[in-house]
Amino acid sequence: MRGCSSCTKPPQRQDMSVCMTNCPTLIVTVGLPARGKTYISKKLTRYLNWIGVPTREFNVGQYRREFVKIYKSFEFFSPDNEEGLKIRRQCASAALNDVRQYLTEDAGQVAVFDATNTTRERRETIIQFAEQNGFKVFFVESVCEDPDVIQENIVQVKLGSPDYTNCNTEEAAEDFMKRIKCYENSYEPLDEVLDRDLSFIKIMDVGQRYLVNRVLDHIQSRIVYYLMNIHITPRSIYLCRHGESELNVNGQIGGDSGLTAGGKEFAKKLSQFIQAQGISDLKVWTSQMKRTIQTAEALCVPYEQWKVLNEIDAGVCEEMMYEEIQDHYPLEFALRDQDKYRYRYPKGESYEDLVQRLEPVIMELERQENVLVVCHQAVMRCLLAYFLDKTAEELPYLKCPLHTVLKLTPVAYGCKVESISLNVDAVNTHRERPENVNVHRTTRDALQTVPPRQTAAGPPPLSADRTPSPLTADRPPSPLTADRPPSPLTAAGPPRLSADRTPSPQTAAGPPRL
Repeated sequence: MRGCSSCTKPPQRQDMSVCMTNCPTLIVTVGLPARGKTYISKKLTRYLNWIGVPTREFNVGQYRREFVKIYKSFEFFSPDNEEGLKIRRQCASAALNDVRQYLTEDAGQVAVFDATNTTRERRETIIQFAEQNGFKVFFVESVCEDPDVIQENIVQVKLGSPDYTNCNTEEAAEDFMKRIKCYENSYEPLDEVLDRDLSFIKIMDVGQRYLVNRVLDHIQSRIVYYLMNIHITPRSIYLCRHGESELNVNGQIGGDSGLTAGGKEFAKKLSQFIQAQGISDLKVWTSQMKRTIQTAEALCVPYEQWKVLNEIDAGVCEEMMYEEIQDHYPLEFALRDQDKYRYRYPKGESYEDLVQRLEPVIMELERQENVLVVCHQAVMRCLLAYFLDKTAEELPYLKCPLHTVLKLTPVAYGCKVESISLNVDAVNTHRERPENVNVHRTTRDALQTVPPRQTAAGPPPLSADRTPSPLTADRPPSPLTADRPPSPLTAAGPPRLSADRTPSPQTAAGPPRL
């Protein structure tokens, strides 16, 4: 069947246990230049990696720039330029070869082939390539006839391209418009009748309308749902933690304590900061925990409470200090340091679990315009990892200090970040990964990176030579941690953010519930 190659003989992969799909998927963009294909490709790649689907983008334009070091003019793209046509075909072929290697040898699950692919002949070549290699194909076409949107895209993105480093703005814009003309005469859009056997989504006028055809699996359905939620309206997303809490000061994790005097002062400063931003339509979200609600109350504006924004559940370690965790659960403490992203607290959660829980929040953030999210350290790390495209290894160690606001402004191919301290003193709750993560390490090594507590009594003394109690050091591994089956994504090199699950109706089929 065209567009949905048979997967009865999938390619040999290094480790089939890491595969979240029944066979690799090749996403193919379609559309004239300056229609947002690369924008879509990059956002989709970032999203799929964040939810745990190893994905890579292959931009044919980059291959062309490596092959042709100096760009001269639009004439390279003229349909009458045989030499240019030959080079472009070679570049597309090189990109597809890299796609094959990524999906068959490098444990990739989704590849995004980012190019114009405006003719049926080119798309048929890609389909044949996919069928030969056992890949599914899903087309993403972006159609836009609004001259203002096209012009804005050219100015914001294309004029900064390496192709136009030595041109002034007017010359570059004129040349790019002529480049578009080179494609228009041969452009064959996806057609709901002629291409009825293909799997695709057609995005019209930057999301004003959609045409979806033959969605065949849960990965494709998640792609469709995600693409129907993103938009290009200029906006800002503000992320901050709650004000300093009583348990923060005590060095205890989790819990549901109220704010300290410093935390309440931060809430007042946050209100002043938000008012100074002058955003009339700002939405405010909090968790259902006391410290975020108390922080938001000071804003004197309506706010929504999201249970999914609650802090990571530390299970049996809730309201414990790191010293207590090391005392009572030294094995668990070491296992968490070894793989902080996937480690799950006994009777609690892992960062991997938290990413799954927060997917509806990401979807809603993509749908909204200006939003302030008052949340918690682990939650803020997960949200930041999505917007900044961070790996699973980086995510649990992202710095999210108290009493600091991060302003995220989505731009063409990424996200601009501003860090604004509101100048209210607070304790440091950030713990780096210690050098020694061995289960037989000393207490001093285990607590090496624990931040100091600002209490009258000070931190308890560390006993470097203390032998752990037989009740803790020699106890059998917890069945909730040491004996549980490893995540399918742990065996494949530096993994991205993983989520081994079938999507819930809230994330795969419809908008999330607040």
